[in-house]
Amino acid sequence: MDTSLRTLFSHLEDEEVTFFADLILPIPVPRLFTYRVPRGMAEILKIGARVIVPFGKNNGRVLTAVVARLHNSPPTGYQARYISEVLDEYPLVTSYQLELFRWMSEYYMCCIGDVMNVALPSGLKISSQSKVQFNPDFDYPELLTPVEEMLLTELKKHPALSYEELGRLVGEGGNVPAVIKSLVGKKAVIVFEEVKEKYVPKMVRKIRLHRNYEEKEQLLVLLQRLEKLPKQQEVVMRYLRHVPVQITPSLNQKGLDKSILNQDDELSQSSLTTLIKNQVFETFEVIQPRFADNLVPQAEIRLTDAQRQAAQDIMAQFERQNIVLFHGITGSGKTEIYIDLIQQALAGGTQVLYLLPEIALTTQIVVRLQRVFGDKMGIYHSKFSDNERVEVWKGVVSGQYQFVVGVRSAVFLPFDNLGLIIVDEEHETSYKQHDPAPRYHARDVAMMLAHWQQAKVLLGSATPSLESYYQAQQGRYGLVELFQRFGDATLPDIMLVNTQQEKKQKTMKNEFSSALLDELETNLERKEQSILFQNRRGYSPYMQCEDCDWTAECPNCAVSLTYHQRDAELRCHYCGHKEAVPRVCPVCGSTKVRTIGYGTEKLEDQLQIIFPQARILRMDLDTTRAKNAYQQIIQEFEGGQVDMLVGTQMITKGLDFDNVSLVGIFDADRLIHFPDFRATERAFQMLTQVSGRAGRRAGRKGKVLIQTTNPQQTILQKIIENDYRGLYEEEIQERQNFNYPPFSRLIKLTIRHTDKAISLQAAERLAAELTDALGESRVLGPEEPLVERIRNQFLFDILIKIEREKMNVKAVKAYIQDRINDILTDKGLRQVSIVADVDCL
Repeated sequence: MDTSLRTLFSHLEDEEVTFFADLILPIPVPRLFTYRVPRGMAEILKIGARVIVPFGKNNGRVLTAVVARLHNSPPTGYQARYISEVLDEYPLVTSYQLELFRWMSEYYMCCIGDVMNVALPSGLKISSQSKVQFNPDFDYPELLTPVEEMLLTELKKHPALSYEELGRLVGEGGNVPAVIKSLVGKKAVIVFEEVKEKYVPKMVRKIRLHRNYEEKEQLLVLLQRLEKLPKQQEVVMRYLRHVPVQITPSLNQKGLDKSILNQDDELSQSSLTTLIKNQVFETFEVIQPRFADNLVPQAEIRLTDAQRQAAQDIMAQFERQNIVLFHGITGSGKTEIYIDLIQQALAGGTQVLYLLPEIALTTQIVVRLQRVFGDKMGIYHSKFSDNERVEVWKGVVSGQYQFVVGVRSAVFLPFDNLGLIIVDEEHETSYKQHDPAPRYHARDVAMMLAHWQQAKVLLGSATPSLESYYQAQQGRYGLVELFQRFGDATLPDIMLVNTQQEKKQKTMKNEFSSALLDELETNLERKEQSILFQNRRGYSPYMQCEDCDWTAECPNCAVSLTYHQRDAELRCHYCGHKEAVPRVCPVCGSTKVRTIGYGTEKLEDQLQIIFPQARILRMDLDTTRAKNAYQQIIQEFEGGQVDMLVGTQMITKGLDFDNVSLVGIFDADRLIHFPDFRATERAFQMLTQVSGRAGRRAGRKGKVLIQTTNPQQTILQKIIENDYRGLYEEEIQERQNFNYPPFSRLIKLTIRHTDKAISLQAAERLAAELTDALGESRVLGPEEPLVERIRNQFLFDILIKIEREKMNVKAVKAYIQDRINDILTDKGLRQVSIVADVDCL
């Protein structure tokens, strides 16, 4: 569809029309901004294109905006400014995406600019930087300080310098803004904004023979001429071995990577430089895709009879339903079924999006997918650089990538012909974004995206969310279940270890029960691998003085500081505050300051002491910050270079290792008794998923040991029996009794302020107004959350329950937003922050 201004308003005379564009700006303001379109841009500006615009007082900021609407009506209430520049010849944002932005801003109660800011990779957003240049009209009528004279002397040598460059010239202690302000006042310098687009294509420098030597006769003459220059002749011969110009002259235009000719140290760089200088060779640059090195030969996927039947059942369900829930136990081979469905969708000429909850999970699955789909597949997640994400974005627009695998942010990619969306591990909380806005759930956004593009959605999980399973039971989703593991593999044996009893018998060694240590030792002797799960990172959750009970706490948040032994520091996992470990208690001076509790780092440390011969790795947020850290850890473990892998919940999700026969689970009680209405469901999901990593191949029965202080807990028996249906029936009755999802929608409002009294005042006023309109049963709070202070702001939560069948959710949200605006416009409460989290977890 042609969405240019000339097409939209072709019936109007050009000289009589002033064109305007409504733009989405990446700022938290609940409206679009209207800008005037310069005449020269009218032919090229289109809906969905990016533009550069001035913004703010005196046009002091430069922003990247997206065109949402084109028209010829000037704005009311303000003078429209001109668009500075158009960045795209063709739109990089589709009409479906614009519709998605609008829906998300309304549904998740945030600004459309917030959605755009999260959706677009930062490489597609323009950065502006203040630059300073010498004013050629300045004739030194003013007295200058020595620093000013020095800066002016340097500025004369350069077209312009940045604030950062001027800061280096002034040195530490120099006030650069003050100096620049003084020079501007004296009209000695000009300050301007230099705009740069962040995305930079990957360029590869190549080399080729000059056209004069492409013909065989001229090439022979060249080689004869170089006989007295053997090094130069060898460089030419090496080129000809890679590019046989004498046989096919046209190959020369593609050239050869310059690095190939520089591999041998004996061939000096100067020889190649001389040949280029003498126009024997010429250099040129080409754009190279960043994912070209990852390509793997294709391999055929063969389904078992059970898998083939499941795939057929899913396709049959798609005939009647747009959304199908695929409930397949751990190790049942869901990925192979997904591949079969993806191949069918691509063969039908449509696009496919495959969502995964964790970057760690993409690492292993991507390799399997690349063996099948090669360079047809794009990969999209936050560990990729800005440039890599932009290349995938543009690859979807151009049609290069018909199939993309990625984490939650991949729902924002510019698809326009989706046929299938797969949401793997659909129950995972990682699909929900908590900060910043929009606080969206990728599974729900994917379903809306599929609805607009008439695509099918497959939700896959071994432990589906209660909400999804309920929808399937009600007939709103299709349901396909697979309870057979791939091949002849069987589910692992699960044992409960009573740590309370072992402590009484003094058979515990640090955090390890004797039963777990015995199994770990046996596994080592059999040269089989073990996974150990503890959902808490760091060495110890807090440090405490044995004499006065002082506990190390964060100065900004109401939490204890976590001890990290490797870095020898105490760290806050909420605000990032760090401090050194105290040698003595800062309150009483005692030297008896001890660590309490344990995290993954401590388990790794203790394992290394108990099993010094074992090769141990840890996978948590602290060890996977680097770009390729996930991949390296998984490759080492998969390759058999590691005996034991210690990790947090990121090791529970879909990872597939042939040689893992033992899983140990620590601190299960903390998961089960967490104060949340979803705690039982989450504990079942997490413990079942991590248990499913064991014994995934035929002939090797896996074993799982769960350490608990109370083996009689009902939830543990259901995990042993893999009784998801039993869990569902109990939990769904509880949800209905207390009006929790799926029978209601939840909206959590968090009120924040640096003064606790003001925060409470705003929260109580808001809760009272909402209660008056919605009733006491629907409004809970305000209450202090588990962590009541974060980054020196005091928090209060209000929870709102909206029945799905009885209430107009859209109208309720509008009413809530009006009451929030009343609070924020109150003179005494303006500094209060109120965050709305729709469908909170």
